[in-house]
Amino acid sequence: MAQLVFFSSRSGNTANFVSRLGVDALRIPISPDEPMPAPDQPYVLITPTFADGEGRGAVPRQVIRFLNDPGRRALIRGVISAGNRNFGKFFAASGDVIARKCGVPLLCRFELAGTDHDIARIRDGLHRFWRETCLTTA
Repeated sequence: MAQLVFFSSRSGNTANFVSRLGVDALRIPISPDEPMPAPDQPYVLITPTFADGEGRGAVPRQVIRFLNDPGRRALIRGVISAGNRNFGKFFAASGDVIARKCGVPLLCRFELAGTDHDIARIRDGLHRFWRETCLTTA
């Protein structure tokens, strides 16, 4: 399977989710002073959502900074977003924004740190996605 790249805030929900997936992943740092990871192959991005009550600011600043680099942006193949259902229509909205701006599919959404069912569903979905992506790009 290709790479995963993820961002997790200090709450650690997304990091916990990625750890439970049991796959290798590169982490976008919390601090803007730390160096960004340099993916060397296509990847799926996993990110939380930080939207306010109006949906503004959905994509974390560090994720925007990461994707503003043309080399890193060129390798994104899909996005998975996390959120909190308390935000209603803005639940996991970062995925919608990134999918639209980067021209990639929004593969999935999950709430907070995800459930065991989310882990199984997303792990299987990633394997299927990469298998189909590899078959169509060869």
